[in-house]
Amino acid sequence: MEPAAGTQVTYLDTSLRDGSHAVDHDFSPEQVRRVVAGLSASGVRYIEVGHGAGLGGSSLLQGRGSYSNTELFDAAAAVIGDSTLCTLMLPGVGVMDEVREAVEHGVGGVRVATHVTEADVAEQHLRLCRDLGLRTFGFLMMTHLAAPEVVAEQARIMEESGAEVVYLADSAGYMTEQGVRDRVAAVRAAISVEIGLHAHNNLGLSVANSLAAIDEGASFIDGSLGCLGAGAGNTPGEVFSVVTRRIGLETGIDEWRLMDVAEDEVRPLMRFPQVIDRTSLVLGYAGVYSSFLLKAKAAAARYGVDAGDILLEAGRRGAVGGQEDLLEDIAFTMAQNREVPVATA
Repeated sequence: MEPAAGTQVTYLDTSLRDGSHAVDHDFSPEQVRRVVAGLSASGVRYIEVGHGAGLGGSSLLQGRGSYSNTELFDAAAAVIGDSTLCTLMLPGVGVMDEVREAVEHGVGGVRVATHVTEADVAEQHLRLCRDLGLRTFGFLMMTHLAAPEVVAEQARIMEESGAEVVYLADSAGYMTEQGVRDRVAAVRAAISVEIGLHAHNNLGLSVANSLAAIDEGASFIDGSLGCLGAGAGNTPGEVFSVVTRRIGLETGIDEWRLMDVAEDEVRPLMRFPQVIDRTSLVLGYAGVYSSFLLKAKAAAARYGVDAGDILLEAGRRGAVGGQEDLLEDIAFTMAQNREVPVATA
C-alpha cells in the first residue's frame, strides 16, 4: 500500500552528519559549503551537519574529526539560505553548553538522540532546545529492539519533554516494512507531534520502509545523497525524491537538482561505493548499530578474523551505540580461540 497522493512530507538530509561515518569524519568546510548550497537550492529545508556522533563526538572511541563541529556549522550557515541547519546530540557524548555554542554558529535545529528505552535521559536537553527557540527533535535509536508499545511510551516521554518531532531510527537497517508500520502506528496513536523515520539501507529496504512509515502517519523522512552514511548508508535522498514525485507526494524538492548534487558533489567525496556488501548485509541481519561496520572491519583486519563473525557476535550480545570498544574485545577473543596470530602493525 502506498501513501496517498498529495501527502505532505518533509525530507531531512543527513549526508553531512551520518555520512561523516563513511569518510572517517573528514568533511572539510569547503566540501560542506558546496553540498549545503546544493541541498538548499534543491529545496531541502532541513540539513544536518556535524561529526557522525554529533556534538562532542570527536573522540578516540567515536573517531577524531578533521575539523570541529563549529567550523563545519560556520561553513554551512554561510550558504544555507532559508533552510534550517540541524545537528545531532547524544546526551553524555555532547553536553548542553555545546548546544548553546552550536546556536551561536547558526544551528537552528537539534536532534536529541537516545537508545530506544532511555528517552528520559533526554528530558533536560530537549527542554533546553525549546527554551533556545530551536526546532526540537527527539530521536529514538535502535527502535527494532523494543516492542511497538514500548517505543510509543518512549516517544510520549520525548513529546512531554518538548520534542516537536519524534524520530524512530532503524539504526541497524534491520526492520522490514511490517516492523516499521507497527511501530509508527503505535507512536501515532500515542503522541500528537510529528513523527519521523531515519532508515538505514543494510537490507535494501530503506525507501520501501520510508514509504510505509509515511502511510502510517510519519511526515519527516531522513535520507542522504548517494546513500552516504553508516553501514550500507541511509535512504538515498535522490532516489526517495524521484519515487515521491512518481507517486504524488509533496516534498517541495527539485529532484533534478538534487540528483545533480548527489552526482557532482557527494559521490566524489566517497571513500568507497556505498553498497550492500557481505558485511553490511550481515550487520542488518544481526541488528547491529550501523556505525559499527567500519570499526568491525578494522578489528577484523588487526586480528585476522572475519568482520561478519564479529558483527554476529555483537548482535548476540545486544550491543548498542556507544559500545564500539566491544568489537575489539570480540575480535581479540576470536583470534585467541582460533590461535590466529595478532597483527602488530
